[in-house]
Amino acid sequence: MNIIELRSISKTYPGKEKKANNNINLSLKKGEILCIAGENGAGKTTLMKILCGLEKPDSGDIYVNGEKKEILSPLAAKKLGIGMVHQHFMLFPEYTAAENIVMGMEPRKCKLFLDSKKTNEASQKIINYNSFNIKPAQKVKDLSVGEMQQVEICRILFSNAQIIIMDEPTSILTEKEASSLFKTLKKLASEGKSIILITHKLHEIKMICDRAAVLRRGELLKIYEKGQIDEYEIARLMTFGTGEDREYLLKSVDENVKRSFAIKKTLKESVIAFKNVTVKRHGQKRPLLDNVSFNVNTGEILGITGSGGNGLGVIEAVLGGFLHPSEGKILHKEKEISNYNIRALRNQGLAYVPCDRIRIGSARDATIEENLIINRRDNFAGSIFSKKKLKEKEEFSKNIIKNYNIEGAFLKEKASTLSGGNLQKLILAREISFFKNYIVFSEPSWGLDIASSNFIAEEIKKLPEKGAAVILISTDLDEILKLADRIIVMYRGRIAGDFINNSDLSIKEKIGNCMQGLIEGK
Repeated sequence: MNIIELRSISKTYPGKEKKANNNINLSLKKGEILCIAGENGAGKTTLMKILCGLEKPDSGDIYVNGEKKEILSPLAAKKLGIGMVHQHFMLFPEYTAAENIVMGMEPRKCKLFLDSKKTNEASQKIINYNSFNIKPAQKVKDLSVGEMQQVEICRILFSNAQIIIMDEPTSILTEKEASSLFKTLKKLASEGKSIILITHKLHEIKMICDRAAVLRRGELLKIYEKGQIDEYEIARLMTFGTGEDREYLLKSVDENVKRSFAIKKTLKESVIAFKNVTVKRHGQKRPLLDNVSFNVNTGEILGITGSGGNGLGVIEAVLGGFLHPSEGKILHKEKEISNYNIRALRNQGLAYVPCDRIRIGSARDATIEENLIINRRDNFAGSIFSKKKLKEKEEFSKNIIKNYNIEGAFLKEKASTLSGGNLQKLILAREISFFKNYIVFSEPSWGLDIASSNFIAEEIKKLPEKGAAVILISTDLDEILKLADRIIVMYRGRIAGDFINNSDLSIKEKIGNCMQGLIEGK
């Protein structure tokens, strides 16, 4: 019996030419675990947001238990028994685990006051039933990531959800936590709950799912029954689709190939080098980074790619000075900078475009002008008293806004008034105009429309010609192939592949396999 049917679902976001979802037909059976697999940007999360009421489809219908339903909000989805555990948890850190579990459905005394005793008892009952190790009275802010996920699952179960959607649930879990989660999901499915698991990871698909649906660039390519699942075939389908356009791919990398050969002849020095870098988290057996070594030279772009949760975020945190190696060294022009913080790294020459634009890349309550000049304030020292300096600062900021087409950017307005895409362009513009000798980009095209993405790609391409060493961290394989001269593939915190980017089409397949841990390659 199909508990959910998605019929001809399509969705296009404003400013995007390509549909996030294009005429997708997919069903979910009662008591099954359905995996939805695909690379970054395949449309997996968009499809599930439509099902749980966070997004509205442009066209198509949703049937729940055979009846057509219009799901216009998460509350409407909740009433239909649909709940989603998001990749970024939606919990209140200052509240207890129990208070988060019953949020919106709180037991009351006299219909007014929270009944703490019943809240804790109800929460403990769900916790015990699922063999979780969280305590109802613990504050969420004091829990581990795995325990926070347990709170999210308990919250969904307390709402009596029959359909549970999980978005990349193991991307930030230890192996032990992931194994515990899978036991819970199998138990829930055996009790008649229906589960949708969004994932990149092929070994998880084979381990847990009853069926697997593969999405690529908004299209549903194929659905596999449990006995049909072949990791290599799925990896190929996720990477190439049903028929990659050879000319398109050649065009994407051709410029790069020419530059790579030119770089080989003109390399001058190593700018940034990781020497056997290991990063360990307290109490975890498997390191976050495990003996990672690479170097980036003047005038080249090193691409670092992999699926979410395999070490890309850790490399970014280490490069940004937020994490330090447990073992090994980081060198900048042969000088050790392993324990430098972000300020010291900035002084050393770092320019940095983080993945997290809101918390790390910008000061949302500061003005747009302050955000633009934040890493070069010394250049405008004395501007409070000097009309000349004030004018220089204003002209500098206006030129950046104009050159990078940052729409809606009024200098004295707060950065929070900008759209997500325009805030991203502000950060990119500020850092590209600031770099000294090396620059780190993390997911630079995320959230941008096609025109903006192409513009930023062209700006990144120019940086090696200016003598920059560029580190490009991205889960978007097409972006990596388009821009990088060399490519490192991360899998479970280790380097699974190291490639020179050339016109050989097989490189994409090799990289795709390395991203899934199927091979190690050069």
